[in-house]
Amino acid sequence: MPHSANLSQQWLQHFGWEILPHPARSPDLAPSDFHLLGSLKRHLGVMAFETEGDLVGELKNWFAHLVLDFFRVGIYLLLLRRQKCIDLHGDYVKK
Repeated sequence: MPHSANLSQQWLQHFGWEILPHPARSPDLAPSDFHLLGSLKRHLGVMAFETEGDLVGELKNWFAHLVLDFFRVGIYLLLLRRQKCIDLHGDYVKK
């Protein structure tokens, strides 16, 4: 959605945040795929939900119990992986 991407870019500029380049189709460097969704996937494991409401409830519970260090660790590990990618001139970064 280009219109939302433009709005996001404007907000980033408004707050003066540095926008780092991100290789296209690089889930090993995407914060959501790298740390957040992997952790969520491990949490949910083989759980089965009878209703969508049950799933939503579990998701809300999981997100509500995340602590600040969860995100700090995720960003730190992402920075390490990003540096590996830079050192490898963009080649795939193994975990």
